[in-house]
Amino acid sequence: MGTGGCTAYDVVHILKKSRADVLDCEVSLDAERAAEDPKVFERIHFHFKVSGRGLQAKQVERAVNLSHEKYCSASIMLAKTATITHSFEIIEA
Repeated sequence: MGTGGCTAYDVVHILKKSRADVLDCEVSLDAERAAEDPKVFERIHFHFKVSGRGLQAKQVERAVNLSHEKYCSASIMLAKTATITHSFEIIEA
């Protein structure tokens, strides 16, 4: 849950910094953990629902990628043991 909040904050911040009219961002996570201790995460999928006016897919994709590759330290740490994937949808407000 912590990495979801961290990356959602980043996505909104990046979009607003690029003057996108973003109104809301929700992220849901689906994950698998190892069966044995230590039960580290092995796979995490993030799905973003970004609401706003006139948002462009390329712009949202860039924000999601920047968060996962550069800004969200939680995601970057989890990527040491887990395969991280993401998807998004844009909801026109």
